Amino acid sequence: MFRHIVAGCALAVSSIAVAAPHPGEAQFRSLYKELVETNTSLSAGDCTLAAQRMAAHLKAAGFADSELTIFVPPDHPKEGGLVAVYPGTDAKLKAMLLLAHVDVVEAKREDWTRDPFKLVEENGNFYARGVIDDKSMAAMFTDSLVRLRAAKFKPRRTIKLALTCGEETASALNGARWLTENRRELVDAAFVINEGAWGELDKAGNRVAMLVQAGEKLPQDFDVDVTNVGGHSSRPVKDNAIYHLSAALTRIGAYDFPAQFNDGNRAYFTAMAEIQDKKGEKDIANAMRAFLKNPDDTAALALVSGKDPSWNATLRTTCVATMLDGGHATNALPQRAHANVNCRIFPGVDREVIRAKLAELAADPAVKVTTGAFRNGAAPVPPLTPAILKPFEKLNAKYFPGVPVVPVLQAGATDGAFFNAIGIPTYGMCPVFIGPDLGHVHGLNEYVSVESLLTGRDFLHELIQVYATQK
Repeated sequence: MFRHIVAGCALAVSSIAVAAPHPGEAQFRSLYKELVETNTSLSAGDCTLAAQRMAAHLKAAGFADSELTIFVPPDHPKEGGLVAVYPGTDAKLKAMLLLAHVDVVEAKREDWTRDPFKLVEENGNFYARGVIDDKSMAAMFTDSLVRLRAAKFKPRRTIKLALTCGEETASALNGARWLTENRRELVDAAFVINEGAWGELDKAGNRVAMLVQAGEKLPQDFDVDVTNVGGHSSRPVKDNAIYHLSAALTRIGAYDFPAQFNDGNRAYFTAMAEIQDKKGEKDIANAMRAFLKNPDDTAALALVSGKDPSWNATLRTTCVATMLDGGHATNALPQRAHANVNCRIFPGVDREVIRAKLAELAADPAVKVTTGAFRNGAAPVPPLTPAILKPFEKLNAKYFPGVPVVPVLQAGATDGAFFNAIGIPTYGMCPVFIGPDLGHVHGLNEYVSVESLLTGRDFLHELIQVYATQK
């Protein structure tokens, strides 16, 4: 999900004055509603059921049983997924893969204004868990294959669709990873289109840029622990596990990792400098150009990173304390204090280097820093070739004239990392716009503009056809 922490296709109002007709809208709404209302949270949901329901739509459209694979990893009956194959006419061309996850973040009815697992349309928006992240793309991709089959479209390149589970929860089985490790033949492709980038709106709702994800940072949790013999709270001592931990976290929190650059964030800040110039933000634009010219320009880096947390995240590795746990009784000195520090590691940096730096910053032999479970491995940054970028730019100019297409290094995590890691370049492309509130992705009352969703569907449908007919 989902700004750069969002691992989803985040949508918001995109300043469309008059709603254009959307072919097959009623059919799409029905499919989308069914998917959104299928609970796929880890605690109470069923991804396998969601996959079966999407397969039923494809089968009704004419897909043969041999073109549809419901995969269910052993011992995970509710964490299955779907791979669909739309055969191309040129056997020499490798397939393209459309990738989306159908699992969603937990949502409690008592916390939401509306039932999070009922699709509600109000004031031009859809509300429910997953309307953005990532059932929007899963529904749009599935619907596109239905429409293509109905139109008897003949792609030169085979089109594959993978709907997977486990993206939202590090402790769950990840379907995308399972496919790459166990059934690669099902998802082998020349390239992948995935979540991970979107259009940016400013606070006034104006379109700023259309992003294309080219690479992402590595998410990694680190355990920060202090143990102690403890004792009775009536006899306090300075050697307190909670005090050791809090002091260490304060030092970690005060540190900024050095700025780093690759093709993704260089291209982003090069384009963003031009955008800021046009907005009249000359100081910001000049600062961006300054650190692109001299990565050691600390004043320029500080100005930009302090202006926007997303810009800061794109510049460097970031680490932040996200969970705390300590003590065992209200009347006892703590025997243990624990924190989780979540890092997003810049591509190419080894996680052990970051662990060692956190230990150095803790600066206390009582504090132990260890590496948590690995979610995925470091992956190369995919090249933004003309064959990938030019069709997207052409369609963007058609749908959103004057809005620049800007490559971006994704600070969040997506399932694209598993495909990049095995040499299949994966790009985040969600041609819709997100405002400063992020559509409440992962939070309460997640929502999406109906018109933005339908326009994004039209854009993606055209894009799939262009890629599928390329030589």
